[in-house]
Amino acid sequence: MKNEVKRIPPEKAIALLKEDGIEVTAEQVKVILDFMYEIADIVVDQYLAKPV
Repeated sequence: MKNEVKRIPPEKAIALLKEDGIEVTAEQVKVILDFMYEIADIVVDQYLAKPV
């Protein structure tokens, strides 16, 4: 069973990116967040699959 990850609201992600001078739309930030969560899932799965 996977634990549910608390997701960053799109509005917060837009604000964080804007602080770094990156302007994105709500649709773009959704794609960015989906990609980041997918990569994070892969990394965690690979880390947990390593033999101890």
